[in-house]
Amino acid sequence: MKEGKHTDWEYKLMKDGQEMFNSNTNKDLSVKLASTVQSGKYSCSAHRMRSQKTRNSNIVSVTVTGKPRATLTPGSTIIPVGGSVTLACSVGSSAGWKYEWFRHDQNTDVQIRTDDQQNRVIRVSQGGIYRCRGRRGNPVYYTDRSDDVTIEITFSNKVVVKGRPSWPQIFSGETISLTCEVQEGGETTEWEYRWRGAKQTTQWTHNNYWIFRVSESSSGDYTCKSRRRDDSYSSTEWSEAFNLSASTVLSSESSSFLMTVGLISGITFIVLLLLLYYCMKSKVFNKGSADDQRVSQDEDQQQVYSSLLHGDRCVYETIPGSKSADTGQIEGDSCVNQLKVINKTQHRVDPEESSDYCNVNPNSTPGP
Repeated sequence: MKEGKHTDWEYKLMKDGQEMFNSNTNKDLSVKLASTVQSGKYSCSAHRMRSQKTRNSNIVSVTVTGKPRATLTPGSTIIPVGGSVTLACSVGSSAGWKYEWFRHDQNTDVQIRTDDQQNRVIRVSQGGIYRCRGRRGNPVYYTDRSDDVTIEITFSNKVVVKGRPSWPQIFSGETISLTCEVQEGGETTEWEYRWRGAKQTTQWTHNNYWIFRVSESSSGDYTCKSRRRDDSYSSTEWSEAFNLSASTVLSSESSSFLMTVGLISGITFIVLLLLLYYCMKSKVFNKGSADDQRVSQDEDQQQVYSSLLHGDRCVYETIPGSKSADTGQIEGDSCVNQLKVINKTQHRVDPEESSDYCNVNPNSTPGP
């Protein structure tokens, strides 16, 4: 009160029209607002003890919120090898804060920087888990610590996801194996792997493969990344997505494609069988012809041989006789130009009884 001395007045503090304290001659009243239920409209009044005069103050609206939490915003969560990133800490829209920074190391928080400056932004070049908090006032009031932000150093190695089997269409119930391959250097034993699928993200593992049975809910993009086993906060970037589309039934397009492939395969198989059949038949025919020709030649030779044995014909068809000097007639009428064929059913006669040569008259005079 500006009238008289302050000792002439008694003071009361009220919240939402209700008196909070008894009358007091002390004009400096302090209230610790520790919970949200203490939000409200505050005012005070002064009562002059001599004249019973009362004066009321203006009304102040106070909103009490929970303990504030600092917010950590990274410029990037990926640090290229040899690079750095910025981290910014803030406490809502309020002012007057100074900040403390922590890096998580082996289950403990190590304070990496604190001073009396409003160091809201810092730059880091080391991978790890970072957090911050704000402080202000005297006595010092601290905010809750921010959520963790993981900063990783990235390697330049490219990572590729490959699926086996690599069929263009996978059906529910089939098993697929996804492999995470680190390219451009590094041994397989030096790396750990992490998968990000359609529904989940796996923990780090030494296995570079992910095997599962496909279901309709498995459809989606799958990526992976790797990190060295001796550095938990250094890794590659996420690979390009491997898209898995699980089918429950054959589509009409797939059915048509499979029917076409089956038809072509069937026709090709039949043609091959026919070609094989004709090749085998031609081979058998040629072999039979050769055998028949050989048998025919053998039979001809056998007939000739048999003829010679049985005396069917003379070795020479005709043997001319000698001419008579007087008549010019050919003597030796006993030899005919064409011998009669001896009956083939006869047995072989004695060589003395039948000669392959016709008898020639020894008295005949040879011709000129």
